[in-house]
Amino acid sequence: MKMGLGFMKLALCVAFASVLLFHGFSSSHQAAAPEYSFMHDATSAPPISYYDYIIVGGGTAGCPLAATLSQKASVLLLERGGSPYGNPNITDLAAFGRALADVSAASPSQRFVSEDGVINARARVLGGGSCLNAGFYSRAESRYAAAAGWDARLVNESYRWVEKVVAFEPPVERWQTAVRDGLLEAGVEPDNGFTYDHLPGTKVGGTIFDGEGRRHTAADLLRFANPKRLTVMLHASVHRILFRTKGKKRPLAHGVVFRDASGNKHKAYLNKGGRHNDVIVSSGALGSPQLLMLSGVGPSDHLRAHNISVVLDQPFVGQGMSDNPMNAVFVPSPAPVEVSLIQVVGITKFGSYVEAASGEPFTMSPANRDFGMFSPKIGQLSTVPPKQRTPEALSQAINSMQTLDPAVFRGGFLLEKILGPISTGHLSLKSKNPNDNPSVTFNYFNEPQDLERCVEGLKVIETVIESRAFSSFRYSYLSLPMLLNMTASAPVNLLPKHANVSTSLEQFCKDTVMTIWHYHGGCQVGKVVDSDYRVSGVDSLRVIDGSTFIYSPGTNPQATVMMLGRYMGVKMLKERLRSEKNGMI
Repeated sequence: MKMGLGFMKLALCVAFASVLLFHGFSSSHQAAAPEYSFMHDATSAPPISYYDYIIVGGGTAGCPLAATLSQKASVLLLERGGSPYGNPNITDLAAFGRALADVSAASPSQRFVSEDGVINARARVLGGGSCLNAGFYSRAESRYAAAAGWDARLVNESYRWVEKVVAFEPPVERWQTAVRDGLLEAGVEPDNGFTYDHLPGTKVGGTIFDGEGRRHTAADLLRFANPKRLTVMLHASVHRILFRTKGKKRPLAHGVVFRDASGNKHKAYLNKGGRHNDVIVSSGALGSPQLLMLSGVGPSDHLRAHNISVVLDQPFVGQGMSDNPMNAVFVPSPAPVEVSLIQVVGITKFGSYVEAASGEPFTMSPANRDFGMFSPKIGQLSTVPPKQRTPEALSQAINSMQTLDPAVFRGGFLLEKILGPISTGHLSLKSKNPNDNPSVTFNYFNEPQDLERCVEGLKVIETVIESRAFSSFRYSYLSLPMLLNMTASAPVNLLPKHANVSTSLEQFCKDTVMTIWHYHGGCQVGKVVDSDYRVSGVDSLRVIDGSTFIYSPGTNPQATVMMLGRYMGVKMLKERLRSEKNGMI
């Protein structure tokens, strides 16, 4: 049956990408919560405590780091959010997107809008972004590790350690197979089959969802911890790092101040006498530079403007902020498609990664339709200004989506993300409250090469859509310009729109830019931290997470962020054991 173009366009305007990355499998199961004896609510924390290591942020890097360090040292892991376990909006693949659509104070996702006008989210839960993302698992390219100065053998050992728990081979069905074969037709060769490795060509990558549709996160890596040496405090909001300066050549980090959900203040200090004891910030690309600034480490003029005492004038804190832009094309399908998250990726030679996702968002009962991460509740699909996004307006948008013919939403998305990126921005404080979002600007496509890569990636997508392999999953009467213009008509961001963007792929890239949640920077290696992730200019303080990256690793960063937590934990323990052996600790 031939659908009316006006009806289809209306549907996309109301609900662009409601299919993307979010439904599948039965939602009846829940992951059994591990019985972590070391996990507590911060309200039970003592007023003062002492540890060998204090890690701020129980996210994608913080959890493997804490698990590793606890083998030989006492560790306090402070997480501002709650537990991911027992929450089906996190654990169930079928509920993907609901956590991102939840904007309540208790949500595991905290929404923010960059100054560029792109709607985004940051994690607020044990396990970090691995509790919210689309689950694709792929290692960084070998030259990325070499450029970072990482030991190749330990890198591979650390990846394998992570993969014992969180990585699986996905089932690849008809639609994803068509995308794979279309990429090969488009010249994205060779066919590398299933692999976790980053290899030029087309491959099937891993997923953190198991065969039953159950998410496995960085929090699952805490099963490797020594329960006698690790303490995890949930709903613990760290307000500042404590420094000693009197009698010191350089400021010395020696503890943190945090508050529990009731507002009670607690202090945790490093054990005295341990030259390898550290405060480690693993709060992510927004949280880590924000906490350094709140603690007096950052651009002095900016800190004084917020009445923050300057511990160290560090002008590079908050600089080098980048977010890999994502652009997508929705392709309605005349044939049924399976529900799939990201499984296939085309790794091109010119620096663009092409991925895909498919499914029908109406496979669930009407009462449970929430339209995933592109729900109007996230704001990404709202056609009204932010101040007019009342609960009533959002409810009306959801109701409008639920009345649409399911055939309109049958199909999938082909999307591309550029490597790097080269374009960078900056982060600054809005307030002295660590729970408030800072201001962040990413400057998408400021650098011409980023825009060129986007255009080249879209050309590959167009070739895949027109390939013989993909022909069963597109309407012949929907030309490429129609598909581009329909996709561009959806308000996926708060940027101004231009008519008939199909005539300019450059304009399509700019008008339809979205996040793929791979933002990074703010505490970059060589600028803020050294190659051992020690903050330059102060002692006993490290930053270990994606804020240290100059470029995002591989097609999707979560595998490498988890690896980095394990990698640095092993390195730090080796240093500690050497010192103990030499009587230096």
